[in-house]
Amino acid sequence: MLRYLIHQSRWLLTAAILTSAICGICVVLLLAQINQVLNASSVQASNYIVPFSGLVLAVLVFQVISSTLFERLSQQAHAVLRRHISKKVLHADYRLLEEVGGARVQSALSEHCLKVAEFFVRLPVIVVNGIIVTGCMVYIAWLSGEIFLIALLVLGLGSMGYHQVHLKAIKYLNRAAQEQDSLFGHFRALVDGAKELRLHASKRQRFEENVLGESIEEVRKQRTVGMSVFVISTAWGSFLIYAFIGLVLFALVNDSPDRNQLLTSFVLVFIYMIAPLENLLKALPAANIAKAAAIRIEAVVEDLSNGSDPTLTPLKSQKFQRLELKAVTHQFYHEASDDFFTLGPVNLSFQPGEIVFLVGGNGSGKTTLAKLLVGLYQSNSGDILLNGQAVGTGNIDTYRQCFSAIFSDFYLFEQLLDIPSDELDITANQLLTKLQLNHKVHVTQGAFSTRALSQGQRKRLAMVVAHLEQRPFLVFDEWAADQDPIFKDVFYRQMLPEFKAQGKTVLVISHDDKYFDCADRLLRMEHGQLSEKTVSAKQNKVNVVA
Repeated sequence: MLRYLIHQSRWLLTAAILTSAICGICVVLLLAQINQVLNASSVQASNYIVPFSGLVLAVLVFQVISSTLFERLSQQAHAVLRRHISKKVLHADYRLLEEVGGARVQSALSEHCLKVAEFFVRLPVIVVNGIIVTGCMVYIAWLSGEIFLIALLVLGLGSMGYHQVHLKAIKYLNRAAQEQDSLFGHFRALVDGAKELRLHASKRQRFEENVLGESIEEVRKQRTVGMSVFVISTAWGSFLIYAFIGLVLFALVNDSPDRNQLLTSFVLVFIYMIAPLENLLKALPAANIAKAAAIRIEAVVEDLSNGSDPTLTPLKSQKFQRLELKAVTHQFYHEASDDFFTLGPVNLSFQPGEIVFLVGGNGSGKTTLAKLLVGLYQSNSGDILLNGQAVGTGNIDTYRQCFSAIFSDFYLFEQLLDIPSDELDITANQLLTKLQLNHKVHVTQGAFSTRALSQGQRKRLAMVVAHLEQRPFLVFDEWAADQDPIFKDVFYRQMLPEFKAQGKTVLVISHDDKYFDCADRLLRMEHGQLSEKTVSAKQNKVNVVA
């Protein structure tokens, strides 16, 4: 994931790192200038005013440019990641998206993306301070080869210790990132389950303490331990630095003939190097947190990519003439029975201007069949033919464009997502009047003024959207279940005949046996098996087809 981001922003990243490197080099050169001034006479010192001032100005300019570029890079990385993940979600197989779950996707889009983006803000700190520390080491080598070798030994010991600690810290950070995915699911439950939590005080308390509280505590504990381990490693590095300083000051240059000059030079280097080295050690955990977050993002992206839609191939004919399902089956794991549920084989056909009702008990497979029909689920075997042409993975998205569907768990977008126009607003508001919603909501510039309505009213808004989409095949999954008796009658006795007169094919999943006579055909689903019934309009009776 980090490689992907670097590739997407390689020129901006190169410019940011280059300016950071120049800034770090200028800081090291300032160290040399200061040391030369300290060891020069008052007359000679005046010769360093211009180069010293130039270096100070260069540090200021390149530091501002570097920080600005990296901030821009961070925001760009955040945006690129979100677009990348969103694209994977939009093109992922729907069944696979259900299995991945909204909590993991939301966690990746918010928390994990933010952590990866923050790494790019920390990157100039790592680059600049890394160059300063490297430059100081080179300067130490110039002052004394013996002390330089000892310094390398100290850095080697510090690196070994840091590496060992780093491995332990990463484990804790990965656990925190994994628990973070679950925590986002609990955050969603705070709002989605608000009614249930308020109606059951004991349930609310257990959710607060045992579910939400424990998840928050687990994230806090894992991150605290992980970051504490990094603090220990930083303290170990600081200890070695000060031990090395003491060794140099009190032992290594004690008997040197030019002791005072050497001490001055080394003290200056140490003072210069301590803060950048500590900043470097403190910035490195951000890189590790970003790595843990990137791993979680990669896992989500990989899971979604396993079933993504391939390059789309349009169907030859866009006009709906006939839809056939031939021996179509679909299998999935059913949690309630702890077994695999098999739908089909289904043999079914639809014609334009046909009203088809689908009935059956809960869990019988009605909604699964509807999602299979509209292309949200893929069949395990059998063929789906649109106008005689086989529907496969290459043209499935084009096939889906034949349908408008309102499922029981539908989502209502604020925007109609059509091109805004006066005609769109007028038509939408006419439909709102027809559905008796004009006193609660209106459409302006292609957007609903509000969606804060009852479930039945929101379904009527979804019906407005379905009307405007002008698709040849409509699917309604228990649409009338949340409507009052008046609107149930409007739906079955007025709206369905209107759709039929327009030549649209309509599949209605329903339990309203009072209105079975409105159907041209009646299908019954039981335990994944489909059968067709006949309907007597006069007697309103359902008979099994012999």
